[in-house]
Amino acid sequence: VKNPPEDAPRTPATIADNVGDNVGDVAGMGSDLFGSFAEATCAALVVASNSPTLIAAGGWSGLMFPVTISAGGVIVCLLCSFVATNIMPVKHEADIETVLKVQLGLTTLVLTPVIYALAALFLPSTFELSRVADPTISFDFTPLKAWACVISGLWSGCTIGFITEYYTSHSYTPVREVARSTETGAATNIIYGLALGYKSTIIPVTILAGIVFVAFSLMDMYGVALAALGMLGTLSTCLAIDVYGPICDNAGGIAEMAELPAGVREKTDALDAAGNTTAAIGKGFAIGSAALVSLALTAAFVTRTAVLERGVNMLNPVVFAFLLIGSMLPYWFSAMTMKSVGKAANEMVKEVARQFREIPGLLEGTPGHAPADHARCIAISTDASLREMVPPAILVMSTPLLFGIFLGVDSVAGMLAGAIVSSIQMAISSSNTGGAWDNAKKYVEKGKLVVDGVVQGKGSEIHKAAVVGDTVGDPLKDTSGPALNIVMKLMAILSLVFADFFMSINSGKGLFDLPR
Repeated sequence: VKNPPEDAPRTPATIADNVGDNVGDVAGMGSDLFGSFAEATCAALVVASNSPTLIAAGGWSGLMFPVTISAGGVIVCLLCSFVATNIMPVKHEADIETVLKVQLGLTTLVLTPVIYALAALFLPSTFELSRVADPTISFDFTPLKAWACVISGLWSGCTIGFITEYYTSHSYTPVREVARSTETGAATNIIYGLALGYKSTIIPVTILAGIVFVAFSLMDMYGVALAALGMLGTLSTCLAIDVYGPICDNAGGIAEMAELPAGVREKTDALDAAGNTTAAIGKGFAIGSAALVSLALTAAFVTRTAVLERGVNMLNPVVFAFLLIGSMLPYWFSAMTMKSVGKAANEMVKEVARQFREIPGLLEGTPGHAPADHARCIAISTDASLREMVPPAILVMSTPLLFGIFLGVDSVAGMLAGAIVSSIQMAISSSNTGGAWDNAKKYVEKGKLVVDGVVQGKGSEIHKAAVVGDTVGDPLKDTSGPALNIVMKLMAILSLVFADFFMSINSGKGLFDLPR
């Protein structure tokens, strides 16, 4: 079957496409960000509970300060939403991205003084916390330092979001370069897209490193947990503009299926292009917060059990060996998820081809033809997602448990460090590469790409090359990239939950009784 109609109601997989947008970009990303919020809060509470002075001087309100960050963020985001809906609504196509970016920047700006007021109100004027690496050493902390940690995460999250937009929006040079690379075929499009993804990790990773350094210097690991909560402070706004993308995408699909005028589809495509960028911004937030949350959970793992009295010794052969293994796990996980998408897509394509072949007039759109079996394509996607989820889940959940039981806590510490470092790079690269390919295709479809004086639009050879990149990018930005957030967080939280059990086996040396 060649050139089947996209989003036409007679295309068997079109409903499955719309359902998939909702499941992946709405339910999936929402649960990921919600999980990061809950886990960052838990990590901050676990570390804070080890401060007798915080509990004695601040009482319950001092201990609950991390929760007030969440509450303050929800209220600020709610109030700021009226700016986009009532005060400065979208009136022209050019306003779409501007309004969404203003919304994100405004909530960050307004939340800054709110966090300071919460810190001054709930935290005692001074309190002590023990260092994670050496519990015998304590430091004095103040509400101002706590505010600085939260704000470092808050503004860094906003910055990472705008950097992500730069690398994934066709309003800027990087995506336009990817679009122009399609002039020489799909291969150069793939090369340019991969290069963009790799390059896009530089600034976000540097920012994350800076957050960790500043927050750790000010308030040790409690500061890192607060920075993670700060990055998620604008979660309500971030999630709203993230979900905006798939809603607009589905609106375009419905317009096509309902055979509405071409002008309607042009408007939904403009909304969808902005939505792809905002979705990439949401993924940037999710990756950055997942990295900080995973580090905070690892700190809670150390704090709660004192499994590593002097920190992680990189010269310990067990730690270093499993640091390498931990760095490999995200690649193994990504290979499994990418192949799963490929298998499901292969099955879906064969089913679509079968229906076009066996249902007379379906491909041509002959009046009176029998309807496509949309339910069969939805069932293929649903069954594949549930079936193919099992092996990657077993890998992520069993690895820290098996390492802790058989090889001891040093191996778990090394594995967590390696997995976090490796996952951050892969997640950012995968997400931005896929987003760039998607918007490069939309840039071509809008007729913005001109080669030798000829406008290249839908149906051209250049458009076909752009579609190849978009197809490759979808599992990167919608499956492997976001799923790596779960890899980081789930392994860290499982290690935290089972830390006492690991320590009960040969004093943390594991069944193999490895030297520490």
